[in-house]
Amino acid sequence: MANAPRPGKGLDVGTANLVCAREDAEGSVGVSSIRNAFLDVPADSFTRSMLSRLKVQCVQREDKLYIVGETAFELANVFNRETRRPMQGGMLSPTEANALPIERLLIERLLGEPAVKGETCVFSVPAEPVDSKMNVAYHQGVVSEMLSKLGYTPLSIVEGHAVVLAELEEKDFTGIGVSCGGGMFNLCVAYKSVPVVCFSTSRGGDWVDQNAATAVGAPASRLCAIKEKGIDLKAPKSNEEEAIAIYYRQLVEYTVNALRLKFESSKDIPTFPEPVDLVLSGGSSQPAGFVELFREQLQKAHFPIPVKDIRLAAEPMNTVAQGCLIAAVTDLGGEPAQAAKAR
Repeated sequence: MANAPRPGKGLDVGTANLVCAREDAEGSVGVSSIRNAFLDVPADSFTRSMLSRLKVQCVQREDKLYIVGETAFELANVFNRETRRPMQGGMLSPTEANALPIERLLIERLLGEPAVKGETCVFSVPAEPVDSKMNVAYHQGVVSEMLSKLGYTPLSIVEGHAVVLAELEEKDFTGIGVSCGGGMFNLCVAYKSVPVVCFSTSRGGDWVDQNAATAVGAPASRLCAIKEKGIDLKAPKSNEEEAIAIYYRQLVEYTVNALRLKFESSKDIPTFPEPVDLVLSGGSSQPAGFVELFREQLQKAHFPIPVKDIRLAAEPMNTVAQGCLIAAVTDLGGEPAQAAKAR
């Protein structure tokens, strides 16, 4: 007889994608995701009829229909338009009027109802950025309120710490976790599962897409689609791929320098008894050659902590959600959402 799954869900609240992790009755982890994007179209009868016939997910607000998820991304590329995002730069967008209702809809569709009353849902939040004045508190509070209204008990964890929990169990949860997202890169140094230093930078995959798009005169959504189909950063095959590779190199150099400067200026870095592993995760870590670029830049930067291995997470797109799930069903992480802080 199968055991009942342990209650608890992990939610990666990413700029580009929302990802949910949960256990099944056999203890295996199941993952589901939805593109964190939408597209507005006229709410006339013909458009409504066509979308209904094609079974396209959408919601009406006033005189507009909003197509959500992957379909919005696909249609934006077909019609040479940009998708709209509920989130920008790793947090809820301050300039998108429909950010809150659309994000609430997407999260509700992804999570479903709690398995038990007050089921714990640990969600990811960015650490405080070192290169901007963005404050995480509002974003964190709003997502927490959304989850509470859906019947969950919300707890939060910084993204880099979630990577450590998901990928460094064999190293006693000691090492460096990096979440390479669309809006931000999040980094965490942990010792025995305890986060010592966590911070983020305000550049991510969107920064690459936007700058590469400007360079070649194309919509950012097109450059994103090219990137996601699979490119080799060491051997680009077109002008668009070359632009993506150029800005990826700049992004990695910027991230490594930020990590080095943070280590050099921090008094909280422990003395590790042996070299540590560094794990890269997130959608922006997936292009071929990314790990090699990171390794090369780390060597050039004369990093103050000896690093034994730099590797890609087992499931880069799902790592943060899996770490959040571990925090939800164990006592290794997760803090009351109103009290969690980026250290």
